[in-house]
Amino acid sequence: MRAAVLALVLCSIGGAALAETAWCPDLKRVTDVAATNRLAAIAGLPREGSFRATTMPLAGWRDCSLYGARIYTCDSTGFTTAGDAERALAALVAEVTDCLGEGWSRDVGRSSPVYVVVRSGHDAVSMTLSTDQADDGRHIVRLTLFMRGR
Repeated sequence: MRAAVLALVLCSIGGAALAETAWCPDLKRVTDVAATNRLAAIAGLPREGSFRATTMPLAGWRDCSLYGARIYTCDSTGFTTAGDAERALAALVAEVTDCLGEGWSRDVGRSSPVYVVVRSGHDAVSMTLSTDQADDGRHIVRLTLFMRGR
């Protein structure tokens, strides 16, 4: 039921590409790789600066890449308004925590309507989901997964 509600919300605000949960298995694989401290294993071709493409992008997301050896990031499709991106963010936080299951939870004390921290209780992996504005002016949700210090 929750997935159906998420699909309706995202489709109604222009995020049809994210309405599918096709990215969930991909996200689980990426978090598993990060939990073993081996994000470098999914590094692809070099990009500008310290970025590299990834061999493990999330289905329906864009610009998935690695930054250095400890950070994985992807952007959602674009939204027309910041409010649309904020509503998509709220829906995606619920979807991500459902996807990753037990042990993953929102850190309410470090979150806001435009920035949410989600942590693993089992591994040294966390992620943020936040709104941002892309170079083309569209509003996006950015997922950033990172390995915490051990």
